[in-house]
Amino acid sequence: MSKLFEATEINGMQLANRFVRSATWEGLAADDGAVTPKLTQTMVALAEGGVGLIITGHAYVSPEGQAGPWQLGLHRDDLVTGLKSMCDAVHQAGGKIVAQLAHAGHFAAKALTGQAPHVVSNFEGLSDSPRHELTRDDIHKLVQAFADAAGRAQAAGFDGVQIHSAHGYLLSQFLSPAYNRREDAYGGAIENRARVHLEVLNAIRGVVGKAYPVLIKINSEDCIENGLSVEDSVAAATLLAEAGLDAVELSGGTLTSGKLSPSRAGINKEEKEAYFREAASAYKKAMDLPLILVGGMRSLKVARQTIASGTADYISMCRPFIREPGLIKRWQSGDTAPARCKSDNLCFGPAMKGQGILCVVEENEKKPSL
Repeated sequence: MSKLFEATEINGMQLANRFVRSATWEGLAADDGAVTPKLTQTMVALAEGGVGLIITGHAYVSPEGQAGPWQLGLHRDDLVTGLKSMCDAVHQAGGKIVAQLAHAGHFAAKALTGQAPHVVSNFEGLSDSPRHELTRDDIHKLVQAFADAAGRAQAAGFDGVQIHSAHGYLLSQFLSPAYNRREDAYGGAIENRARVHLEVLNAIRGVVGKAYPVLIKINSEDCIENGLSVEDSVAAATLLAEAGLDAVELSGGTLTSGKLSPSRAGINKEEKEAYFREAASAYKKAMDLPLILVGGMRSLKVARQTIASGTADYISMCRPFIREPGLIKRWQSGDTAPARCKSDNLCFGPAMKGQGILCVVEENEKKPSL
């Protein structure tokens, strides 16, 4: 049997295979961040489809950290009941689910939050509209917000939590020299830029204990001028590993990377897949921690090679599961054709209109021809 389909565990969390659904904004939560039946159905379909570990779309930990509409929330205690119903449904379908904890920072939606977006450093050229630079007190509140959200996730029955420190969101901004120009204990050397991550991890551990899986999603590099480098990313992750982190999901790029970032579109051949593999190799040389690799995975062959070579321990995918939540069961059954995802990124259009994320190509194919 392929190593891809063998059972593993991350800090006691038993996983049926090495496939992970990477956090994907579904656009299916209620206006206040609450779980909806349609969101639950989406999670259950992934579990029934054979995904070993489901990571939720980014869930905001405090009101001012909301990134966009219909985003899942973990910022209030009264959301736990709905979250528990979703977790129960996933577990009944045989799945495992982890909550991704996030704060959008610079990219928060002021139209929704009513506040100036919170940033690590406010400097000329950062934006055309007002930003609020985090004070020391703000940072302490931020750390507590992540810990409180983790406690809610645990109470709701999630199998673990993942700290979102990728793609230019707030914790990612702390790591990035392009965004972090602080001159206090949180700026300068990578040890300082990673300080808030260690504080968040320790605060979460203080709430959920040592036996609860805590993961992080982190940029391998920012792919912007003066952004986070692979070397500094590895250094930050090494500090977190030493502090008791359980696994790393490796990604890269920010919302403003543009052409400097690997293309998430047009992945139509194996050579374009696994585009963070070199950074993954650097990670594996530096630490002995379960590594989840995301980035353009589309074929069983590349997934198998990635695991067999020791480049990563888990394969994480996003867009393929939008079109095919049952992709893993299809592969396991012997139909090993690549994912049917066309990598056209049209799937986010319906979500921005309030319809939730879906494969536009597949929807069009379902329509009867005239």
